[in-house]
Amino acid sequence: MKRPVRLSDLRGLSRLAVDATVGLTDLVEEVHRSVTTLPEAGAPNPARRKRMRGITGFVYRTIRRIAKFVGHTVDSGLAQLQPLLLADATTPPSSTVPVSPHRDAVLAALNGVLGDRLEASGNPLAIPLQFRCDGRVLDPRQETGDRILLLVHGLCRSDLQWLRKGHDHGARLAAELGFRSVYAHYNSGRAIATNGRELAERLEALVRAWGEPVSAIVVVAHSMGGLVMRSACQVAEMAGLTWRGKLRSIVFLGTPHLGAPLERGGNWVTLALDKTAYTAAFARLGRIRSAGITDLRHGEFAEQTSGHHEDRCARQRGRGVALPLPEGVTCYAVAATLAKGAEAQTAAKTVIGDGLVPLASALGDDIDPARALAIPSDRRFIAYGINHLDLLDRGEVYEQIRVWLAAPAEATR
Repeated sequence: MKRPVRLSDLRGLSRLAVDATVGLTDLVEEVHRSVTTLPEAGAPNPARRKRMRGITGFVYRTIRRIAKFVGHTVDSGLAQLQPLLLADATTPPSSTVPVSPHRDAVLAALNGVLGDRLEASGNPLAIPLQFRCDGRVLDPRQETGDRILLLVHGLCRSDLQWLRKGHDHGARLAAELGFRSVYAHYNSGRAIATNGRELAERLEALVRAWGEPVSAIVVVAHSMGGLVMRSACQVAEMAGLTWRGKLRSIVFLGTPHLGAPLERGGNWVTLALDKTAYTAAFARLGRIRSAGITDLRHGEFAEQTSGHHEDRCARQRGRGVALPLPEGVTCYAVAATLAKGAEAQTAAKTVIGDGLVPLASALGDDIDPARALAIPSDRRFIAYGINHLDLLDRGEVYEQIRVWLAAPAEATR
């Protein structure tokens, strides 16, 4: 059986193809110019980047113009066809096309890598922030239950991917502890602070529209989702949002509170390539990665307060930010390591981790007391011999989460 194809997806892919063609043309032209002209003294200045002249420059300009013209023509045609082919043009595509886990997974990965650019260009492939269950958007007015369990996914993931190897933390906790599970679905390529602000605002609307008064909110957040949740708490505190007073607990699963070494390594390569005129063009490929990814370098989730926007690839960006966990909320940290056995704990903290996040980062441990999160030992759990994604389905991880949330759940019945 063939999967249904959405016209909005075709429009998004056509725009993406045009952007890729224009971007690749710019890259080739820049490399061409760098090898046919004298190099600049010192590091290249992107602000002084020049186009090729003469016949060569004409060729590059023509390629860009043709790509944009064809893309605009295709997009306009698909836009006119869309209301004719949908059964009801006023009905959102999400309710006229069956939910596809495969499509959601592909879009989630694409948004994780390029989501900020998709949103900035108005591409329909950009994921809007929604609250869903089983892939369907929730209508809070129809919901019952006074205790909400919010699940916030990580980078390049979707809400449907909480189900892994037949297990879903949210579904099990709802069945065993009586929560109403709500899954956040968002564009993980946007800046973490941007997602945090919108999550805070949308949570306020959700709680106000809920079918009955909400007494408690607990959160299980995986990876980047933990930073998004911390950002949402900061926004809610500053804005005086009512849901913040209902937040009882947050369980962080492999959240890079102190950053992720892989992003720091990738950024080092980008900055190294940016040092000479001959390799600066290739550094632009590294800079394509989304704001969400670069925020993971040092676990940055706070909104910028200065009037200017610092280069998000700058080496020191985000390193000095040290914000405590949300006050009055019981916070738990689950970390994973590929090392097997508790005897490997010391080495694992500094080297191994879960393949993406070191133990120290997931636990919020830092040699600088100002940056350490000081999570008590009875609110920590280390799972040995598993990787970053195994945190979503391993039995010992779930059992620890259930034990932690069971007492607060009973207390708020």
